[in-house]
Amino acid sequence: MGRDSEVSDLIDSLMREVPDFPEPGVAFKDLTPLLADARGLAAVTDALAASAEGADLIAGIDARGFLLGAAVALRLGTGVLAVRKGGKLPPPVHSQTYDLEYGSATLEIPADGTDIAGRTIVIVDDVLATGGTVAAVDRLLTSGGATVRNAAVVLELTALGGRDVVAPLEVSSLYTV
Repeated sequence: MGRDSEVSDLIDSLMREVPDFPEPGVAFKDLTPLLADARGLAAVTDALAASAEGADLIAGIDARGFLLGAAVALRLGTGVLAVRKGGKLPPPVHSQTYDLEYGSATLEIPADGTDIAGRTIVIVDDVLATGGTVAAVDRLLTSGGATVRNAAVVLELTALGGRDVVAPLEVSSLYTV
């Protein structure tokens, strides 16, 4: 059994499915038990870090992406940039607003104190679903002069088409449903 299938099997065994959350008909994939398990967290961190080798900086998306991004950055000896939901950072900020199914959302990074121009960044998050969030982070970082090499996620919900939305950005996912 290869390392990829071992990580996939571990994710499958520790992921919890919650029916009818956040609304009827949705089967929510809860990664909290995976992150709370020492072996699971270590395996996922190692696998995500392998997808991020050579990055100057890891961008972790609010909120579980912070946990994963920080762990990956430590493993690689880089820093982590927290990509926050709008209104959580003191000004000045760089921001990117994007559409959701119902409404819109904004993501922000500091405009001062962290220069991303010319840096090679890998985006890390827990789930790739519709792709809107990862695509917005890609635009946000690129507009700041960074080169976004790829995105690395634990779980990809393939039926929602996120990979097509973020194309041509390469996505590495550890587990797909």
